[in-house]
Amino acid sequence: MKYALIILAVLGVTVSALALREHYREYGDSPCSINDRWDCGVVNHSPYALLGGVFDQIGIHAHIPGLSGLPVATVGILGYIVMAVVAFRRSYRFLLALTLLSLAFSLYLANIEAHVLGVWCVYCVISLGIVSLMSLLNLGTVVAQVVRKPKPA
Repeated sequence: MKYALIILAVLGVTVSALALREHYREYGDSPCSINDRWDCGVVNHSPYALLGGVFDQIGIHAHIPGLSGLPVATVGILGYIVMAVVAFRRSYRFLLALTLLSLAFSLYLANIEAHVLGVWCVYCVISLGIVSLMSLLNLGTVVAQVVRKPKPA
């Protein structure tokens, strides 16, 4: 299971890096601009592409130096790297907490795409799929560890 989770985390880093590239793109059309409902450029250039915009959306108006201007895609890259390291160490219970928190954040961002922006980002949806799969695989691993654990005599 360790290697499957690491491979998924590496895929997550890749997708997040593509989203970050889109965030900093200043020229030309977005390569994933499919139609009016699917456009990574719109999503990654919105105020919600930065943690400060996400904080404002949930009513936290604190401007934390350096953190408010951090792109959400950078948070994704860092998060996937941490999850890969934790998976490598086989700390599946801690990884479960990380993947479930990441899943909750990804679902929150998907809600913003659906109900605030009205536009979806292909990279973000792929990342949501990756973190969902990581959560399910890791949950299965933790449950299997608990079930297999011998009862003390």
